[in-house]
Amino acid sequence: MPNMETALKEAMSVEGALGVAIVDYSSGLALGTLGATKELDLNVAAAGNTDVVRAKMRTMEMLNLHNETIEDILITLTNQYHIIRPLTRHSSKGIFFYLALDRHRANLAMARHRMKQIEEHLEV
Repeated sequence: MPNMETALKEAMSVEGALGVAIVDYSSGLALGTLGATKELDLNVAAAGNTDVVRAKMRTMEMLNLHNETIEDILITLTNQYHIIRPLTRHSSKGIFFYLALDRHRANLAMARHRMKQIEEHLEV
């Protein structure tokens, strides 16, 4: 099972990756980050995307979607994709995987597939 550092490195190997974080969405704190730039502050992204995850979970609860789980949340910007993937393993509840991609270099389908593979083996 890959540890957090290995998972972050594997995610950064995805074509077009700009930055990656593993985030505790109960606190909004990044547990680990890799690839931050002055244009992409991963700690700010972690805190802000925590609000996105919480809002979606509240909405699902209000809609009585109790048998559904979020596979991922995609935010499409002019020049970037942001993928948020809540971890589903019981030991990883309350944590999400965040990957920012250069939209012009990334293959979105492959990035989503790779995140799923990494997440399936990640121990947090």
